[in-house]
Formats: sequence, structure tokens, C-alpha cells
Amino acid sequence: MVEEQDKKVASSKDAENNLYSALSYLSVFCLVPILMKKENEFIKFHARQGLMLFILEVGIWIVGVLPIFGTIIYTLGMLICGILSLAAIVQVLMGRKWKMPIIGDWAENLKI
Repeated sequence: MVEEQDKKVASSKDAENNLYSALSYLSVFCLVPILMKKENEFIKFHARQGLMLFILEVGIWIVGVLPIFGTIIYTLGMLICGILSLAAIVQVLMGRKWKMPIIGDWAENLKI
């Protein structure tokens, strides 16, 4: 009986961690885990990557105002960011720490 309650508590804790970690990859919502869950290393790992991805998205959005090439860069960049976000959310839901190519290296240098 006690073991079942412990499993439920652990399960709900994992679900909460996964929710906050997945939220990290949804654009400006990356700030929610950064501000609310600083003590959890799993969430902090994903929040850093999500913040770097958001900064990249803002940079792509700014470049998107350029004529001709800006539109191409914007379209390709946002497509890549969307795919990375989706892949990262899947990894979070599987309970894994997945380091994104390039962005993961930038995120490791980020101190939060």
C-alpha cells in the first residue's frame, strides 16, 4: 500500500518535471521553467536549451525582414527550429536529456 503511494508521488513528480521541461521548448514559454523551477537539474538543462532556441528564433525573425533572402532564411530557420522543438519535446516525454546539435553547446555555457 505504501509502495503504491510512493510510486504515485514519484510518477506525479516525473509528470510535473516533464511538463515544465516540455514547456521550455515552446517559444517564450521557456521563461516559465527558468523562473519557477531553478532547483531541478533536468528542468534547468531543458530550460537552457529552450532559451537558446528562443533567442535563435528571435534572430531568425529579425533577419526575416530582409527582402528576398530574409524570407528564405526565415522559412528554413523556423522550420528547423520547429523540428528541433518537436524532437526535444519527444525526448523530454521519454525522460531523456537530449543535447541539441550546436544549440546544446551554447546552452552549456549559459549560466542560469
